[in-house]
Amino acid sequence: MQALVYLGPGKKALQEHAKPAIAAPTDAIIKISKTTICGTDLHILKGDVPSCQPGRILGHEGVGVVDGVGSAVTAFKAGDRVLISCISACGKCIYCRKLMYSHCTTGGWILGNTIDGTQAEFVRIPHADSSLYPIPAGADEEALVMLSDILPTGFECGVLNGKVQPGSTVAIVGSGPIGLAALLTAQFYSPAEIIMIDLDDNRLEVAKRFGATSTVNSGDGKAVAAVMKMTEGRGVDTAIEAVGLPATFELCAQLVAPGGTIANIGVHGTKVDLHLESLWDRNISITTRLVDTVSTPMLLNTLRSHKLDPKLLITHRFKLGQILEAYETFGHAAKTRALKVIIEA
Repeated sequence: MQALVYLGPGKKALQEHAKPAIAAPTDAIIKISKTTICGTDLHILKGDVPSCQPGRILGHEGVGVVDGVGSAVTAFKAGDRVLISCISACGKCIYCRKLMYSHCTTGGWILGNTIDGTQAEFVRIPHADSSLYPIPAGADEEALVMLSDILPTGFECGVLNGKVQPGSTVAIVGSGPIGLAALLTAQFYSPAEIIMIDLDDNRLEVAKRFGATSTVNSGDGKAVAAVMKMTEGRGVDTAIEAVGLPATFELCAQLVAPGGTIANIGVHGTKVDLHLESLWDRNISITTRLVDTVSTPMLLNTLRSHKLDPKLLITHRFKLGQILEAYETFGHAAKTRALKVIIEA
């Protein structure tokens, strides 16, 4: 089969690879129909994720058809159409019992990280019964790919951790796919203001179409002043960091109001300073999280009821044989105006 293989920092290749086989009774083999590229894949290629070693097939998102199952799998059978969760969960360990599936002792974020992932024709899914979801009849596969990772990530790590409430003010720093996913799902809670901050005017225009009440281009260094003017000098109740850079986290710390919450989503590959000299007396909370995908069933229902349209995030489509071109497109989003790309296997 064909697969996109990580070869070390800055290196990747589309290669022929052996088809995965059942390795444990709880495994399933999925024939990939559609997958995508995540910002985390770009972090891996930068060398920011040392747990991902050269030779690994990348990717942790997708939909497909069950090709075969292990003897202990009871919820799925060959031929079933399924959504793949970016998080593998045994459902039994101490962390899974706390609904912290991202820290499952035999799972978590392993796909495309410590085991081979979904940017291939086939993928092995451990703990299949609790790591796959049946695709509802008539559901759009492209839209469902967005439920593998970015929508639950934006919702759980940004909106839920950020304690977004009716009438509150929210700033989302980063108007890429994850920031936009947080924007879409924040609207479940009817905040009074959602301010999107980014360097890219095109992405800020997209954010406006997706429901942002205001946008700020931070390229002039005056984002804090702009937000303070909008909030009468108070700052925002929730500041969501959706980039993963020291400067964007520090911007959130400057934007948050007393009693507010900084919700970090971004993957940070370098040291970030925490300025307690200016935060120690401000009654703020700082939250971190790796998505647990506990919200996926709810998001599936929201998609099915047409209360959410994840296809808004899709801008480009490729075949698996074009995946290197897809990476170039996704990696140069300022030039290509890419948000999420769909790759058809």
